[in-house]
Amino acid sequence: MALARLSHHLGYGIAPRLVVSAQPVRVLRLRCAKGFEEDEAGGIGGLLENFKAADARLKPRLAGVFTRSVLEGLDTFRLYVDMDNHCLVHHQPEYWHSKEEVPTWKLTIEYDGSRYSGWQDQKNARTVAGELRQAAEEIFGGPVELGGAGRTDAGVHAAAQVAHLRADARRRVSAAELQRRLNEAIPYDIAVLEVVDAPPTFHARHDATGRSYVYQISRRKTAFSKKYVWWIKEPLDIARMAEAAALVAGRHDFACFRAIDPSKPDEGSIVVVESCEVEEQPDSGLLLFRICGSHFLWRMVRRLAGTLVKVGLGQVTVNEFKQLLAGHAASKLDVAAWTAPASGLFLESVRYAAAAAAEPRRAKRK
Repeated sequence: MALARLSHHLGYGIAPRLVVSAQPVRVLRLRCAKGFEEDEAGGIGGLLENFKAADARLKPRLAGVFTRSVLEGLDTFRLYVDMDNHCLVHHQPEYWHSKEEVPTWKLTIEYDGSRYSGWQDQKNARTVAGELRQAAEEIFGGPVELGGAGRTDAGVHAAAQVAHLRADARRRVSAAELQRRLNEAIPYDIAVLEVVDAPPTFHARHDATGRSYVYQISRRKTAFSKKYVWWIKEPLDIARMAEAAALVAGRHDFACFRAIDPSKPDEGSIVVVESCEVEEQPDSGLLLFRICGSHFLWRMVRRLAGTLVKVGLGQVTVNEFKQLLAGHAASKLDVAAWTAPASGLFLESVRYAAAAAAEPRRAKRK
């Protein structure tokens, strides 16, 4: 990796661990440890190679940071980098050293995605993560690292999104205080349900072992829930939909149900689904499509929901649905055109191993 090579050029056998926060100014936290990890903003190693070529002052600065870290036994340092202009942010502190682990919290969040362009930070677009980041940076007075367990699309909601938040606090902020202050600062359609202390290595996406999504289909017109359902006016054969949904559980090639994700051009289409079901709620007039798995491809859940509706309408047979699960699509089956509206989809829950978000151990001072 480029960063490891840069470390070698500086004369140290250190392969740093890199954690990246959000644009436009990202906080690069590098640990002097064996191994190299590059977080979700892929290409940072190459970006640092660009810094090396474009900013002649970078190498001596990094050399100084490495030297001090090695001599003083420090395990962490921080650089402030302008991702847009490919240079160090010179008016910010050039580096930060600490023998303490950076405070980390696990956040559980619910939100109405109707007004947002999805969870993930985007330039020139309002996002859920962007609102939370802005609130957190006001609380801590500087950049923070924020990452979510699921990248919900524009208009998609969450009943229990999980995020990690890391920030260098001038004073210790309790989980209860952080939850209260975040809720006071964020918009009305985002709510932080819970904040708990987490280990400094906790990562909401990487540590998740499972995710559950639920899609809400309304079988009648509703005055109060229009933003949260897909209203199907025609009669649906629910038994046939349930039969098709039961086929989804297991290991399948979901190439017919995914959209190509530009950020993951090499992503495979094989996914293991733990469970999948269609459940009728006669009292509410709702039909719930629920699916659980370790991960999902871009738009996979909404395209499965849309295709199951086609099965319920009698426009797709259960056998044709089975062929789609095998990665074989007949020309008449336009799955992309059947993508269900975002309004009915909720990230319902995120599952973790018990140790992943346990109370952190205090860092030992050297």
